Amino acid sequence: QVQLVESGGGLVQAGGSLRLSCIASGRTFSRYVMGWFRQAPGKEREFVAAISESGGNTYYTDSAKGRFTISRDNAKNTVYLQMSSLTPEDSAVYHCAADWRGSIATMTPDYWGQGTQVTVSS
Repeated sequence: QVQLVESGGGLVQAGGSLRLSCIASGRTFSRYVMGWFRQAPGKEREFVAAISESGGNTYYTDSAKGRFTISRDNAKNTVYLQMSSLTPEDSAVYHCAADWRGSIATMTPDYWGQGTQVTVSS
């Protein structure tokens, strides 16, 4: 069982930046592909970014490329999402997810966090 707890969300103006963090419980964090998904009101949850177990490979949705950076620190059981050049369209609840030995391009999470709200004002 893995528990994921996100933090770092908040209200930011368009063009601003935020860094989300997700800390995982357990001693097998380094065996999980980790990712970030988001869900805006009235929309389906969508993939944002993923990172391989070692952190050596990353994958992004097109809207995140060049603006968002996913990273991880296996010693701290933590995955991050650095977001910049934010727009109101980025407003959503952002969820951390863990996929046991999965694929960064086709994540099928085994565990989800509760989410952290990101609101970007225009």
